[in-house]
Amino acid sequence: MKKKLRIGVLFGGRSAEHEVSLQSARNIIEAIDTEKFEIVPIGIDREGKWHSDNSLLAGTDRLPVFREDNTVALMVPGNATDRIVSSTGDYSLQVDVVFPVLHGPLGEDGTVQGLLKLAGIPFVGSGVLGSAVGMDKDVMKRLLRDAGLPVARFLVLHRRETQPPFDEVAEKLGAPFFVKPANLGSSVGIHKVSTAEEFSTALRDAFSYDHKILIEEYIRGREIECAVLGNDDPQVSVPGEIIPHHDFYSYEAKYLDENGAALQIPADIPAPFARMVQSLAKEAFRTLCCSGMARVDFFLRDNGDILINEINTIPGFTRISMYPKLWEATGVSYTQLISRLIELALEQFEADNSLRTGR
Repeated sequence: MKKKLRIGVLFGGRSAEHEVSLQSARNIIEAIDTEKFEIVPIGIDREGKWHSDNSLLAGTDRLPVFREDNTVALMVPGNATDRIVSSTGDYSLQVDVVFPVLHGPLGEDGTVQGLLKLAGIPFVGSGVLGSAVGMDKDVMKRLLRDAGLPVARFLVLHRRETQPPFDEVAEKLGAPFFVKPANLGSSVGIHKVSTAEEFSTALRDAFSYDHKILIEEYIRGREIECAVLGNDDPQVSVPGEIIPHHDFYSYEAKYLDENGAALQIPADIPAPFARMVQSLAKEAFRTLCCSGMARVDFFLRDNGDILINEINTIPGFTRISMYPKLWEATGVSYTQLISRLIELALEQFEADNSLRTGR
């Protein structure tokens, strides 16, 4: 009988998207093929401590709970036998692949990916560069723009700079417009701004999450999304559409309110537009040096223009998330998707290890 691979599902983290990560991890753990894989839960609490023990998975419908009696875990770089050890040294285990389900900073931005790369552990998803670029909306949009891909008009503000008045921004981008932290996701810290007072409030809130913020024109159009899967030869799912029931697709609408938005999969758009969205999704994935997986989000204007909004290198895996739903509609089940992502992680690891590191 073939030995099961041990998959470290890494979740939690210190970002504002901590709860989303817990939901995603729970869904992956419930759906993974247990004939092929053994689960090793690795949770990061809000203080940044790593934990690994099966009590994190206690119960069938509850989220992991971090307690003082959870085993505190450490990662050992370069140790091919025991990858994870306890802080007391009386507990150790090996993982064959890590599946990071960390959304936002300190998880999706290349930091954890760099740690795993140094430790010599295969991991699901993009590497250091693709993860970092995908998280930073400023750098991401500049790279897409320079590659000739369509993006909305935007401005970037740094904390150290004198902030422009509302009227100046409105003259350049029109009003309303959106204010966003540059390095965050899941609609956290995002504000739709129509007045000077709202602009002041939005700046304070966005700068509480990041040193750099993005101000982006408001796009009146449909929200279309595509899922990408692969390394050198990525595949793209059918497009889907988000139909928000609120002013915009907020954090609450995405993860907490099951009636916050309707998901139309496949999107009800003409075939030529669907093919264009799929082509742009693949181009964006490659332009931003991504691998493994990503979800690419678009706006489809009434006049037919298609704009790339952003890329998510660790998209949500909750039961109402678009990424797994898009692949299900394309013919890849949730369980098959997880298995394929693990295969891609091992494939990328082997390719990286085949490179020379010196003379």
